[in-house]
Amino acid sequence: MKHGFPIRIKFLKFIFIVVLVLTFFIPIHLSAQEAKYPWEKHKNDNDSVLLKKHTFELGPEISYITYKEPGTMKEKGMMYGLVGSYTYHNKLMLKAEGKGSLGKVDYKGALSDGTPYTMDGIRDYMLEFRGLVGCDFPVGKASTLTPYIGIGYRYLNDDSSSDPAGYERESNYLYSPIGIGFIANLGNDWSIGGTGEYDYFWLGKQKSHLDDVLPGLNVVENRQEKGYGLRGSITLQKKIKTVDFEVGPFIRYWNIKKSETETITYYGTPVGYGWEPKNNSTEVGVMLGVKF
Repeated sequence: MKHGFPIRIKFLKFIFIVVLVLTFFIPIHLSAQEAKYPWEKHKNDNDSVLLKKHTFELGPEISYITYKEPGTMKEKGMMYGLVGSYTYHNKLMLKAEGKGSLGKVDYKGALSDGTPYTMDGIRDYMLEFRGLVGCDFPVGKASTLTPYIGIGYRYLNDDSSSDPAGYERESNYLYSPIGIGFIANLGNDWSIGGTGEYDYFWLGKQKSHLDDVLPGLNVVENRQEKGYGLRGSITLQKKIKTVDFEVGPFIRYWNIKKSETETITYYGTPVGYGWEPKNNSTEVGVMLGVKF
């Protein structure tokens, strides 16, 4: 019951943000009633349809990620991933997407007694799944804005257990993306698009496998309730016959506040307390994609 009130407050804040988005975009939609939807064919149109009704996308991405616990530690390194999605457009937009990536990061921080300590080549992997719903608003003859909202889940595994002072950490985020996408025809089968997004953080759970350092210690699970995310991307797209190729940069940012405190035990006997410090992560990269 102790978490009920914060969750209700978070839900009310979420509804407030949604109402603000709708208040802004409904007038745009009403003023664009006569505009052509870029997925529809019209007489005397020579340009190809910009948005397909059904689109599958698959492609690799490469990124550099930096994770910081201010005043405590830092991790940074390269990640290599694969992204896939399915999108439906027909005034209504529906999208399901998933991402997986892996890499190695280097740690710079300190031991519990304050002694400076570093670790290299820590194995990381990340999984992310998202479902989005939105509405396509035509702007002019061959461009569109798509405000959207949805639900997302992000999992990150950071495993330094091969080091005597390291242990496996699992990070789980549940959030709601609230954003807007755009795409515009540049002519000659070229187009440019992008997204801007605010990620509303519902809750997180951090699992620290302290038994990797000393058998007998428990796996500490810390609940995280405050934070937010931001992300953006720009893509340049070229249509060749029935396939679209795209490339572009992206950035993803998370800022999470200090977690709740939980008890650390040794073979069931309380020996201390543990929490996840406030932290932030920034991931900057480039993606390649094929749409069909």
